[in-house]
Amino acid sequence: MDNIVAVETLGALNPVTAIALVGAIGVGSQWVAWRLRMPAIVLMLVAGILIGPVFGVFDPARDIGPLMAPMISIAVAIILFEGGLSLNFHTLQDAVGGVRRLVYIGAPLGWLMAALSLHYVAGLSWSSSAVFGGILIVTGPTVIAPLLRTARLSRRPATLLQWEAIINDPIGALAAVLAFEVVLALNTATTASEAMIELLLGAAVATAAGVAAGVGLSRAFKRGWVPEYMKVPVLFALLLGVFAGSDAVLHESGLLAVTIMGIVIANSKLPSYEELRRFKEHATVLLVSGVFILLAAGLDVDALGNLDWRAAAFVAVVVLVARPLTVFISLIGSGIPFREKLLVALTGPRGVVLVAVAGLFGERLLGLGFEDAALIAPLAFALVAVTVVLNGFTLAPFARLLGLAGADVPGVVIIGGADWTTALAEVLRKAEVPVLMTDPNFIRLRKARAAGIDTFSGDILSEAAEQRVELVSYATLIAATDNDAYNTLVTTDLAPEFGRENVFQVMRERADSSRHQLPRTLGGRPLGLESTHAELEKMMAAGWTFRITKLSEEFTLADWRNDTPDAKLLARITSSGTIRFIRKNEDFKGAPGMRIIALRPPEE
Repeated sequence: MDNIVAVETLGALNPVTAIALVGAIGVGSQWVAWRLRMPAIVLMLVAGILIGPVFGVFDPARDIGPLMAPMISIAVAIILFEGGLSLNFHTLQDAVGGVRRLVYIGAPLGWLMAALSLHYVAGLSWSSSAVFGGILIVTGPTVIAPLLRTARLSRRPATLLQWEAIINDPIGALAAVLAFEVVLALNTATTASEAMIELLLGAAVATAAGVAAGVGLSRAFKRGWVPEYMKVPVLFALLLGVFAGSDAVLHESGLLAVTIMGIVIANSKLPSYEELRRFKEHATVLLVSGVFILLAAGLDVDALGNLDWRAAAFVAVVVLVARPLTVFISLIGSGIPFREKLLVALTGPRGVVLVAVAGLFGERLLGLGFEDAALIAPLAFALVAVTVVLNGFTLAPFARLLGLAGADVPGVVIIGGADWTTALAEVLRKAEVPVLMTDPNFIRLRKARAAGIDTFSGDILSEAAEQRVELVSYATLIAATDNDAYNTLVTTDLAPEFGRENVFQVMRERADSSRHQLPRTLGGRPLGLESTHAELEKMMAAGWTFRITKLSEEFTLADWRNDTPDAKLLARITSSGTIRFIRKNEDFKGAPGMRIIALRPPEE
């Protein structure tokens, strides 16, 4: 008997090692995906299946055992809270009409279409179809964002896809939670009236707990009852408390409670909302990747083998029928051109949130006696894999075919309208690099508008900019106003959006004392021009100009430096058209075909 036990546990990982492995593979897959410019979900799926069903290195049931279920439950609770925290009703009101239609009409219609597909095509029961169908509303904001950056769509379809994913993410999760509550009430009650009472009681308990926690936390933060450094720990402690407490009072009400709590906080206008949002996004990345690896590694090979032609037909119906019908019906009378509707209709990648929530509810439905719920997780994986791979490889060429692709070269956003920034924008445009100039002052953009440069008059950090400026089309940001504090604020705030290595600001004015000196830890990277805004304006007035020079085998970078020793290097453009701004004291090698942009003194 001891020998049998030894054989069975041979190769098993201890729980600490197993959890560390899950974290390393999840985060590692996302990093590799970033380096390779591909959706992280594809690598996570492959990695999870390889270490689990294929090689047997990690078996969640074997290595984690009883810890797996509570870990997934807590992770999904935090994921749903994060989704609720993204649902700001004010933002929804300000969104373009097409987005509102995709939410108000598209979400319930998508739920209905998905449920019908699951029942009549995949063969699931109505209960499983209703719960799983709610999750299928989610198009995956963590998947859409990198796809949009790679495909570089024109502004309107990119906006529709991006905002639909952001807003429908919590709505889909909420729909699944509500459907599960209905199924739970119907299957635990003996009469219809008892089921109605249980359903109403569950919704009341969850709503009361979520609203009370959200309102209480918001008031505590606004009135300064919680110090700044403790806000995030208090938030997460309360989140876990609400989830556990609501479940203890009434079984399975915790997920609804934390979702409502997130929605309440999102609409409470907290001054520290952005900090909370960014931290929870980081936590969610770790949790989502961890849950995905756990579920992929724990996939039952037999369950995957049970997927037959009905599973393939279901995926085809969702992609080619349910999604297009939902989009086209929702956008009737919106004035959006047919080709843009078609692009949005055929773009619906599902993400890790779908798998995480579907996996949890699949297990819960199995516990209620729905044997067909065992197919939910495999179907979710199949749908995610097909939609991500399909959209990942076809979105860019399909957009080009429809004439909806933006510029192939990543663009540059310049904050600040001045003579030297306008001259820089003109040179970048000559180099076929897309440019957007912004300034809160409409008058300062007059020269840029006259030169035919794209402009946005307003604060780049405003809600209006969030709605009207499609930042996914740009890869670099330069803060170049005459206000060093504003430049620092913009670059610090938008660094997570662009990546800190792609955010620059003009050199700050030298402060007379340390009391007036801004912290060096804040702000963007200094431009290679090594001059302040005022100095650059004087140089432009004195006749300095931005010039583009193409290097060759006969005219190297060394030759250029010898010819123009006083010139200030700003950027280099590779033969593929990608622009790289030069940092202070950066050393690089020139190559034939490379173009360099520099600020050159007037010729004598």
